[in-house]
Amino acid sequence: MTQDEMKLAVAQAAVEYIKPKLTADSIVGVGTGSTANFFIDELAKISHLFGGAVASSEATAERLKGHGIDVFDMNSVDQMEVYVDGADEFDGRMNLIKGGGGALTREKIVADVAREFVCIVDESKKVDLLGNFPLPVEVIPMARSQVARALVKLDCMPVYREGFVTDNGNVILDLEGMQIEQPAELEATINNIVGVVTNGLFARRGADVVLMGTPNGVETIS
Repeated sequence: MTQDEMKLAVAQAAVEYIKPKLTADSIVGVGTGSTANFFIDELAKISHLFGGAVASSEATAERLKGHGIDVFDMNSVDQMEVYVDGADEFDGRMNLIKGGGGALTREKIVADVAREFVCIVDESKKVDLLGNFPLPVEVIPMARSQVARALVKLDCMPVYREGFVTDNGNVILDLEGMQIEQPAELEATINNIVGVVTNGLFARRGADVVLMGTPNGVETIS
């Protein structure tokens, strides 16, 4: 199986996983990225089974609308049955690094509201220790240099993601060369730096279920 074939298989598995949980009033949270795009395309096939979706990015909203799926503003939704999204890395404790596409803040908001977070990945995303993939940090633009200096003091190596602006109008610093042994603690520490909006560690609210595509089929990890 190619990587795209694994992504398609895991997207199809995610639809089958969430289908029994849906009612006509259900709102589905939908993430951002290449694997999430496969999921959106499959989700459209059962759009008659649920009420609509909340998108974690403008790109996701446009893809959902293109399939005729109603997209709700997060402020109008007080509960959400399930959130389905990919990850850049995940470890054996269901901690994640997300934000390679720059949608980490909205992804974190949607994940926090959802009753269940279903993470869909191919097997290349599984690691023993998070940090090989650069950890994104969303930063208020005027605080970029200040935040970078504070991150250096934490023995991090921030690299400015040039030419990129988030849907929230902010910038990204990617932390390279990390070995993250205590993800929940690091998540909180970075978020406490003045000027940081949030970072791409999903440890305090990690995945509830991981559906992982492999050459031999989809593996469920919980």
